[in-house]
Amino acid sequence: MTEDQEAELEEQADDVDEEVEDEDATEAEGLQEGDFVEIEYTAYTVEDEQLVDTTDPEVAEEEGVDDQGQEFKPRTIILGEGHIFDAVEDAIVGSEPGDSGTVTVPAADAFGEYDPDDVQTVSAEKIDEDDRYPGANVQIDGQQGYISTIIGGRARVDFNHPLAGDDVEYEYTVVEEVEDRERQAAGLFEMFLGMEPELWIETDEVEEEVPVEPDEDEDEDAEPEFETQTVEKETLYLEATPQMTMNQQWMMGKQQIGQQIIDQIGVDRVIVQEVIDGMGMGGMGGMMGGMGGMGGGDIEEALEDADVDADEIVEELEGAEE
Repeated sequence: MTEDQEAELEEQADDVDEEVEDEDATEAEGLQEGDFVEIEYTAYTVEDEQLVDTTDPEVAEEEGVDDQGQEFKPRTIILGEGHIFDAVEDAIVGSEPGDSGTVTVPAADAFGEYDPDDVQTVSAEKIDEDDRYPGANVQIDGQQGYISTIIGGRARVDFNHPLAGDDVEYEYTVVEEVEDRERQAAGLFEMFLGMEPELWIETDEVEEEVPVEPDEDEDEDAEPEFETQTVEKETLYLEATPQMTMNQQWMMGKQQIGQQIIDQIGVDRVIVQEVIDGMGMGGMGGMMGGMGGMGGGDIEEALEDADVDADEIVEELEGAEE
């Protein structure tokens, strides 16, 4: 091979490398999977313009859904985690904060095609009496559905999603990329629970047992040894309000939610703190303690002052035990 041929091959290789670099730079432009983004959106069914979901409080008021205890405001999602329909997510990837658009999600990719086989006739005895009317949401044999008709002792229950068969049109705006980790965590909790709890991230020094590396000449079957070391743990602290502790999603899936927060935010652990506030009843403890400290004579005197017969109380208690 001549020197000219070698030089030409090297030049071609350099051109290929530059093309690959240009492609990588192009692919990396804009928002990418794994990014936290705050978005606004409103979605309607295409055919009959039925509201599917919205973050706009004015739309919620117009549609009469603003009284359902839900807060309507921009929501934080993670691209690539299936928090919204794939078609909407694909449109957002590569975009920039401030971009907006409209995406139509086909029924098959939204709430599924309508399946007539998912409409079944069941005995009305399987349904609670309070729910025996058309339109009632019911659960039969572990399946969620709604009653389409009910006649006598038989009910037709539709197990399709109420929006099955409907294409959905999404109008969205990318508000901003969320980079603050506490805001990221708060956004995820709001998505999981429908509420945004008070939280903060701290780095703590924690003592924990760690295994000791065995000596080379040590017996392989010997019991492992441990030693206490002080290590740093990045901790997400979460204040559990009564509203949160009674939240059904939290009660049923706190372990899974906590693990997702750990994985997505990158902290070492989540600590949930329950706060019990005083209720202005400080006298109760003193009252209970005072009664407990009374001697027998004090109790008898108190009963006499109250015009209560102690023997009658004893007889009533003995009768209740029998």
